[in-house]
This record gives sequence, structure tokens and C-alpha cells, in this order.
Amino acid sequence: MEGPDSIIKISTPGRICLFGEHQDYLKLPVIAAAISKRVAVEGKRINEDLVRIQLPDINEEDRFQIIPEIPYLKERDYLRSALNILQRAGFTFTGGINCTVKGEIPINTGTSSSSALIVAWINFLSRISDQKQILPAEKIAELAYKSEVLEFSEPGGMMDHYSTAIGGIIHLSSDPFIRIEKIKPLDSAFILGNSEEPKDTTGILARVKQGVIRIISGLKERYPEFDLRNISPEDLSIYEKDLTHDEMNLLNGTITNRVITEQAFKVLKSESIDHSLLGKLLNRHQAVLRNDLKISTEKIDRMINTALDAGALGCKINGSGGGGCMFAYAPFNPEKVLEAVRIIAPDSYIVYVDEGTRSENITGIL
Repeated sequence: MEGPDSIIKISTPGRICLFGEHQDYLKLPVIAAAISKRVAVEGKRINEDLVRIQLPDINEEDRFQIIPEIPYLKERDYLRSALNILQRAGFTFTGGINCTVKGEIPINTGTSSSSALIVAWINFLSRISDQKQILPAEKIAELAYKSEVLEFSEPGGMMDHYSTAIGGIIHLSSDPFIRIEKIKPLDSAFILGNSEEPKDTTGILARVKQGVIRIISGLKERYPEFDLRNISPEDLSIYEKDLTHDEMNLLNGTITNRVITEQAFKVLKSESIDHSLLGKLLNRHQAVLRNDLKISTEKIDRMINTALDAGALGCKINGSGGGGCMFAYAPFNPEKVLEAVRIIAPDSYIVYVDEGTRSENITGIL
């Protein structure tokens, strides 16, 4: 066991979904970027049979013992579920842990504060375990996805875990298996604007996800050749008699977003980025999220219009929607855009694409 000076500090970024909102849980591709707002776990092993976690950002403390199956005391009890997942994977923990969690990622705003915390926590735990194992980013993401989504039967996908673990900009597809392509990071600034409107992440995910799944299931029964991965928006008219107006909007929005994501992937992979085209694709994406998936809000729409008027090239709501954050792509005049957005949403920042989960400093034998 390490001595009392063996301190481990792990930090993990939040993320924005550039393209493919509400796509990853349908096994459609997404493009996400880690951002320069991070959460950190810092601590060490102790000679007590106890885990003590200080959470000063929310003025809380959590304490529990490590046993083979740690019981959950609340919904989405991620700090305990991560330990259970790691123990099932063969990790052991002799003694206890004393640590502190601090973050600058806006909470419950669509910037993956919870997923970033779980990724940081698993990275921290694997290093502080008896095995002292430094896991690859992809493995950390896999374990974090199990801890947050599968363990609690949540409706979300795996974009948050892979983007915050790996960092930079990634293109993630998961059909028929997980494939990740790293994209050259943009040096340009983004404006992250927090509407401070509360989100109903679970409710919106369930409405949109379950709605699309129900539509797909019904269409496949009548049209076995129907495939969400390659149908075009122009082909949807043949299904009008089978769907309600709202169902057609939801399906059209899902397929249009897939097409926009494919187009954006080509732009981002090009040698010279067409900033104007990238902005236009973001704006098209937002229009679909607002009009077809209906996940934007009046305040976020005002923030977006203000950012565009101030010189942003493209904007969209970020995350599952219904509140939370938007972001603006402002490669040329970020300070002017930030100043304009802050008139409506004071809790707004300039952010950049950042690295994934990392060790900030490790002392002792690790």
C-alpha cells in the first residue's frame, strides 16, 4: 500500500456534441468535442475501511464501505456503481480512500458533467486500486458507460463517456461495433452559454428515443427493408400514410440529422476547414432540433439568435435539450459573441477543444 503522501489527481473534460444530437443511442454516428471545462478527483489510499468523498461544489460529503456489492442509496448513485463495476471486472481495494471532487463543468446543462465525473472517478479508482492499473481511455469509457447507463437502465448512449475519456474531437459509430476516429482538433473558440433553465434529461431522452424506436419497429414490421442508416429524407413520403404528423417530424428530424452529421464529418476531415460551411451545418442541425425534435427553448433560441447577430457562424443547443447549454462557433470574434450572449445568459464562457481524461500529478510509486 502507498504511504500517506501518494496522492493521485485525475481530471476529465466536459463535452459538446457538435453533430448527431439524439443519434448515438440509435447506433447512428455522432461527432463530439471535449471542452476546456473539467472536473477533478484528487485523493489517496488510507488505512481505514472507508471511502470518504468530499464534494465542496455542492457542499456535500459521501461515505461508505467497499464491500463486494455496494448498495445504492439513491437514483443514479454513480460513485458507488463505478466501484461495483470495477470490482466485477476484477479490481480490488484494500483499505479505504480519501478524496475530493471539484469541477468547473456546469451541472445538469448538457455538457456531460456526470459522465466526466464517472470517467475521472474510474480513472482514479483503477490507479489507486490494489492492481494500480492505468487503463486505456477506451476501456475507461466502456466501464463508465456500464456504470452510468447500463447499471441503472438509463436511456442515454455512449458518446459522453468516449468523448470525455478520449478528448479532442471524435467521430463515434457503434454499428455493428464501436469505431472511433479522431479528428484534427479545431483551434477555434466556442462560446458555451448556460441558460440556467433546468433540464429533464431522462424525460426528453425517453420521449425522443422511445418515440423513434417505436416508429422504426412499426415500419420494419410493414417494410422489412427499412433501414435508418441509409434512408434519405426524400424517401420518407412513402411512409406518410403509416405515421402521424408528429411521428413524421420525429423520423424526418432523425434522418436529417444523420445526413448533416455525415456532411460535417467530411468538412472536419478536410485539410482546410470551411468555417462558414461548418457554421451553416450547425445552424441546420439546430433548426431540426428545434422544429422536428422540439428540444430547444425560447430562451436558448434568443441566445442563439443573439450570438449569430454578434458574428458567430453557427450555434445549436447542446445535449439532450429542454434547457441547459447552447454553444456558438465563433472562430473570428469570440469576445464580441461572448459579450452579447452574456446579456441574456451571464453564466457563459469561451471554451476550446481540450484533452481527454488525464493524470494531473501522481506522487509515490504510481
